[in-house]
Amino acid sequence: MRFFGIALAFASSLAALGAHAQWADPADRGRLLVQQNCSSCHAIGRRGASPHRAAPPFRVLGRSFDLDEFPQRLVRGLSSMHPDMPEVKFTEDDARDVRAWLRAIQE
Repeated sequence: MRFFGIALAFASSLAALGAHAQWADPADRGRLLVQQNCSSCHAIGRRGASPHRAAPPFRVLGRSFDLDEFPQRLVRGLSSMHPDMPEVKFTEDDARDVRAWLRAIQE
């Protein structure tokens, strides 16, 4: 029975690693993360207006924020960037991937 518990823990660890490791390009994963978590308010690509007027397009965030430090803000949690913004938190890996996407689309 103990072997089963160890095997299950090992398999769970591999699955967690695989979820992140399957992405060859961190920017691709970052794009998916912002699409899932941010696109209802923000323009997340190289063109287009944000659906929410007060939400800045992500392609210009580098003008207002140091993108090197932005992952730390994502991990701590972003809130009140605009009045209707919910608090958003990311894991460190997710935050680095989001930064890779943001860097790829900056004007």
